[in-house]
Formats: sequence, structure tokens, C-alpha cells
Amino acid sequence: MERINKSHPEEFILLGFADHPWLELPLFIILLLTYPMAMMGNIAIILVSTLDSRLHSPMYFFLTNLSFLDMCYTTSIVPQMLFHLGRSKKTISYLGCAIQLYFFHIMGGTECLLLAIMSFDRYVAICKPLHYTLIMNRCTCILLVATVWLSGMTYAVSEATVTLHLPLCGHNTLDHLVCEKGTNELTLSVVCIFMLAVPLCFILASYASFGHAVFKIKSSEGRKKAFGTCSSHLIVVFFLFGPGISMYLQPPSSISRDQPKFMALFYGVVTPTLNPFIYTLRNKDVKGAWGNLVRSIFTSK
Repeated sequence: MERINKSHPEEFILLGFADHPWLELPLFIILLLTYPMAMMGNIAIILVSTLDSRLHSPMYFFLTNLSFLDMCYTTSIVPQMLFHLGRSKKTISYLGCAIQLYFFHIMGGTECLLLAIMSFDRYVAICKPLHYTLIMNRCTCILLVATVWLSGMTYAVSEATVTLHLPLCGHNTLDHLVCEKGTNELTLSVVCIFMLAVPLCFILASYASFGHAVFKIKSSEGRKKAFGTCSSHLIVVFFLFGPGISMYLQPPSSISRDQPKFMALFYGVVTPTLNPFIYTLRNKDVKGAWGNLVRSIFTSK
């Protein structure tokens, strides 16, 4: 391995699945198929939420931000993975590494906080329906989203800066698919508490109050409709927080060298691809708006 005498190397070498080269071709095919699906699915949600006036509500305003986050997150890592797969030497410049590191920390941290805000929106809609339009007015929604983005950026700047300044032990080789370096226990604790535990506790508290209110509804059809409005969000919460918390709760010694690589693939490829389908397949309003948009396009032609 190449020794580095400078304060930081000019480039990093990403090992990827060097021990399992047979994985590269199927992984390349999977990424080549899922990346366009993720982009088209999230663009579709942004379009219908913006163009259909019936979807101009806080729920779809937050969903539009979630789709934009997913697009940015997957774009920050998947094109680089596609470029490197099949190449004998997988390198990334120091500047490219820093940009990628900041980007997916911003998107990851912001998405955790945004899902907490979305759970609060559902709580207000179900538990305080008469005050919903007053509480979740446009100014409040914009302020909440701006706060979430600002918090995500603050977290990313601190987390990524600490990561970039970790000692390299004289080497420029990273055993990962993306530009991510090992973090110390303090950093792991901060990530686990502020970006995973706090938002998740807020989400669970919101849904506990939500569940209590729903079970007071006498009509079974009313309860079913109320749960239907939140089921998609709960599935997305499970996909985001479940694997992350399970990994951070493990002692570092029990984490295999390939586990962080599969986690990067899951968050960068699987969740951005599945999220649009989760929200559209279980949401009559989005499906109806998408159908109207497609019909209007063909009618205009």
C-alpha cells in the first residue's frame, strides 16, 4: 500500500468487494436497473405533488422534500459505484471524496429529521383535525423544512469534517464502496443519539398518541382509513431506522468488514427505489394524480 507523507492524500483507493470480485457484474447490473427507477419514481412524485392542486397539502410538501433527498442521496454514490465497478483500480480524488462525504451525510441526517416532522404532521392531522390547517400552515411547513435542512447540514459539516481529519495511518486505501472512513466511538454515539435515537423516539411518541386517538374512533372504516394514511410512512421509517440502529447497537468487533458496504448499498439504492412505490401503491390520491397527469399529457398531444 502506498505511503502518504502529505497532510492528506491526493486520492483514495476504494477496495470495494476486492475479496469477492464475482459480485461486481451482478452489482453493476442491479445498479444500472435500479438507479433510473429510483430517479424516475421520485421525479414522478415531485411532479404530481407540484402540478396537481389537490396534493398541495403539508403531507405532500414533506413527501416532495423526501423524494428530492432520495434523488440527491442515490446520485451522490451510485454513479461513482457504476464508474468503478469492473475497473482494476478504483480511485477517487480527495476533493471528490470530501464532496461525496458531505453530500450523503447531509442527505442521511436530513432524511432522519424529515421523517420525524412527517410523523408530527400525521399526528396533528389525526389527533387535532380541527386545528390542522391552523397549526400546519404554509409558513410553519416551510420553517420546519428549512430547520430540518439546516440541522442536517450542521450535522454533516461536523461529522464529515471529523471523519476527514481521522488519522490514515500512512495509507490512502479505504475498505469501502464509497468514500467513508471508520469513525471513533464518540462520533458513533453522537450519530446514534441525535440522528437516530431522538428522531425515532419522537416518531414513536407521535404514533403512540396517534394510535390512542384512532382506537377511540367507533367506525372500523374510519380506523382503517386513519391507519392507511400513516402505513406508508411507517414502512419508510422501518426501512431507514431499522438497519441503521441494528448496526450502531452492535459492538464494533462484531461488525464484519462487508457489512458497512451492504449498508451503503441499502441506503443509497434500495430505499430511494422503494420509497416512491411505497407511497404510490398505497396512496389513492397519488395514483389518481399520476393518472390525471398522464392523461393530460396524452390529451394535449
